[in-house]
Amino acid sequence: MANKTINMSKVRQILRHHIQGQSKKQISLLTGASRNTVKKYLKKFIREQLTFEAINSMSDYELNVLFGAVEEVKPDDRYRALHKLLPDIEKQMKRKGMTLQKSWEHYRSLHPDGYKITQFYLYYRRYIRSANPVMHMEHKAGDKMFIDYAGDKLDIVDKDTGEVREVELFAAILGCSQLTYAEAVYSQKKEDLIKGCENAIHYFGGVPAAIVPDNLRSAVTKSSKYEPVINETFADFAEHYGTTVIPARTYRPKDKSLVEGIIKIIYVRMYAVLKSRIYYSLEELNKDILIELEKLNGAHFKGRDYSRREQFDEVEKVALQPLPAYHYELKQQAMATVMKNGHVCLGVDKHYYSIPYRFIGRKVKLLYSSSQVEVFYHYERIALHNRDQRKYQYTTNQEHLASSHRFVSDWTPEKFIDQGKAIHQEVAHYIYKVLETKMHPEQAYKSCSGILNLARKVGNERLVNACKRATLFGVYNYPIILQILEKNLDHFSEEETEIMLMPQHNNIRGSEYYQ
Repeated sequence: MANKTINMSKVRQILRHHIQGQSKKQISLLTGASRNTVKKYLKKFIREQLTFEAINSMSDYELNVLFGAVEEVKPDDRYRALHKLLPDIEKQMKRKGMTLQKSWEHYRSLHPDGYKITQFYLYYRRYIRSANPVMHMEHKAGDKMFIDYAGDKLDIVDKDTGEVREVELFAAILGCSQLTYAEAVYSQKKEDLIKGCENAIHYFGGVPAAIVPDNLRSAVTKSSKYEPVINETFADFAEHYGTTVIPARTYRPKDKSLVEGIIKIIYVRMYAVLKSRIYYSLEELNKDILIELEKLNGAHFKGRDYSRREQFDEVEKVALQPLPAYHYELKQQAMATVMKNGHVCLGVDKHYYSIPYRFIGRKVKLLYSSSQVEVFYHYERIALHNRDQRKYQYTTNQEHLASSHRFVSDWTPEKFIDQGKAIHQEVAHYIYKVLETKMHPEQAYKSCSGILNLARKVGNERLVNACKRATLFGVYNYPIILQILEKNLDHFSEEETEIMLMPQHNNIRGSEYYQ
């Protein structure tokens, strides 16, 4: 059986008795440690020229690092055979789904008289510590949430077509308690990334001080060793929840070793169950993921008498920041130029919003959610409107307009129809049809304004007759009304008007052609 390092409190006792002048035999009797063990610890203490004050100020972890390797192994054939295999075993351990248990089974198949599993584990871990020394990371409660995607995807099946669609597995883990969250999402795009992070935060019931993602495009616009550029939408999400984003360093997987490790555990503990079933929707899949997740969080850590959930409830839960009152509302981004009329078009809705007139001709950025539209110029918010998805309509703040433009903002469909009714119902009907057939609101409003202004020039009666005549032809615009009035066609019959409106050119065949 492999030798074990004794408890660190006993190491302190051995060294304290040594400083007090006790002999090795007396120390052995007082502490219960063998005389050889006492000799080895004292030998290390004297060789390193340490003081008891220095030892006493060390944590148990630091003391274990200092004295953990006092047991020396005498190389024999079994040890030499294993030592040759250790570099390859280390590489194999990086493979998805590989465990030390499987590595040991492979080793025993090659060397049936080799070490048993306990000694195999011990020598492998000693090799890893010596070959890849790393700084021990003490994770503070409520400090960081590590996030990543699993490399191995899951599947959902379309019930109607039988088409199989691959979906991503998003995972998040709290650094201190290692409480874990996972869910299936359609993609690694920022919308799904933010959805996963938000669901994880609400699953934990609080907000960590920082989110640590990999250098995903949806999280990090430009990676950098010193100051990476965070995706604007993801940064806005973090600001909403009062947290910050600290991306892992490029090509430094140990920066997020916790989440890498939990993904390996998910492969072993959850994928066998999830991949043995057929799912027809993301909701069905996530329902089973949540069941398996609760089992994972409720299971005791190996060699400990508590679980992730118990450690979270006891230590980390109270350290998380409170959740905000509202969920994050995802914002999309668009660029546009402010038009001469002091409005900017949100292309996705084809709706127009007013901007302070001094920004006419400037290029601005629009951030819009399902309820609001914000407009920014050089990082300054210059306008805020409630989102209106009516096509070709205007949302106008009177304070944004120059005095010469303000009368235009009073143009509405109802106002033009009411003015038409004041002249005659026929005119109101014609105005309504103009508004209905024009694609662009400003074009329709100008036509309506022009038609109604003709009443002052020719009188109400002639305008009513012109609208009747144009309605018979099914043509609804300002030019046709103007043409009818200029040619006095409102005085002629329908047949005469139709002939007079026909274009005159040499290609028109006369009635004699058909004789």
